[in-house]
Amino acid sequence: MATFNAGVDLNAVPAPVKQALSGNYLDFHSGAAAGWAQQHLPELYEKEVERYGNRSVASFLRMVGAELPMTSDQVIWSEQGRLHLAYEGATVVGTDSTNLGDNLTVTGHAIRVGQTVVISDGTNTVKAYVHYTATNQVNVKTYAAADLLAAGIADNATVKLFVYGSEFSKGTTGMNGAVEPSFKSFTNKPIIIKDKYEVSGSDASQIGWVEISGEGGQSGYMWYLKGEGDTRVRFEDYLEMAMVEGELAATSSGASGTVEGTEGLFAAITKRGHKMSGGFSGNTASALSDFDEVLKKFDKQGAIEENMLFLDRESALNIDDMVAGLNAGYSGGTSYGVFNNSENMALNLGFSGFRRGSYDFYKTDWKYLNDASTRGLIDDVNGVIVPAGTSSVYDQNMGKNIKRPFLHVRYRASQADDRRMKSWITGSVGGNITSDLDALEVHYLSERCLVVQGANNFMLLV
Repeated sequence: MATFNAGVDLNAVPAPVKQALSGNYLDFHSGAAAGWAQQHLPELYEKEVERYGNRSVASFLRMVGAELPMTSDQVIWSEQGRLHLAYEGATVVGTDSTNLGDNLTVTGHAIRVGQTVVISDGTNTVKAYVHYTATNQVNVKTYAAADLLAAGIADNATVKLFVYGSEFSKGTTGMNGAVEPSFKSFTNKPIIIKDKYEVSGSDASQIGWVEISGEGGQSGYMWYLKGEGDTRVRFEDYLEMAMVEGELAATSSGASGTVEGTEGLFAAITKRGHKMSGGFSGNTASALSDFDEVLKKFDKQGAIEENMLFLDRESALNIDDMVAGLNAGYSGGTSYGVFNNSENMALNLGFSGFRRGSYDFYKTDWKYLNDASTRGLIDDVNGVIVPAGTSSVYDQNMGKNIKRPFLHVRYRASQADDRRMKSWITGSVGGNITSDLDALEVHYLSERCLVVQGANNFMLLV
């Protein structure tokens, strides 16, 4: 096991100051040397060293989602239920002498008389005819054995069952009762995100010693320009991070009553999707076995053919090793279907693809999980699997079915105010005079929430 030691001046946890101060400037006068009295002035590098590269972690939602306006305090959508009737956790009660069959306790069932079912306790599987039903009760007669006990399923056993058809005698009436389609309704609410940058008039007029550049393309010799640019980029990152990490306030939480929160990506997958622990590790065989378990999970859900993997460095390398171990020349057979089968388009976005079973996967690194000042600091999430494409849902406001990306952001906007990303300047510095404050203040605001449709097709890797 390799051991790594960090440098004493690594600055792995940066702490940006709120405003430009004297400590932001290079100063050799207060050092141990002779200062300005020394014979030779020091050699000064005038350009700031970009030692962290592009520090922004925002990119995830730009790749997989969309941003759509809304005018309400809440977004509501419904998702279809299962098509077929299936039940887990049913209990075998035993033979019913009155109805001449086996009674099963099936809470909240919609099974009707005349239907045929498959019953299994995990070891034995039996097919039966539904002879009688009542609230939370189903009475069945087995086809190939005298009763469930004779077929190997004991009394008080916990079983699973599903309906596979029906059978009626000649000259009988039709099916009694009907099954209404089921759906589930989900909701989320936007949160207001704010930030501000401030610099005094005196500090804004200082001469900067270092030429700087930022992620937004700004450059110059005055630190307050650098600070404003960093604040803007940091706020744009917060817009995405809040949608990923958002949490609804529980009734018992300290935040309850103060703020309500919003359901972010991780919370939605934890509540309505799948979580996989410790996967894609070890040798090729074990990593492949882990991956196949993912496919089995997806087979039981929507079986979305194309999926995208956003991974931390370790998981990305493990999958690379897995694919390379199966076929050293796998790159020549890569599929880029979701990118119009264009290799250049996929690679430009940082994706590489491979196929396993009937699924296409497109893999990319997620900087948010690697950065030492975000999730890389905690290192408890290894990645997320997101379905590509769109889903069809019923929009309560529009009153019809619409197609939306599985993952998209809704922000507050109307003709009066667009709150997708607002910024404005106040104060009396920089030529924009709005008050007698001897400072320049740049304000940022957004109001938004994340909609995770079909979360049962998502998987969180931890």
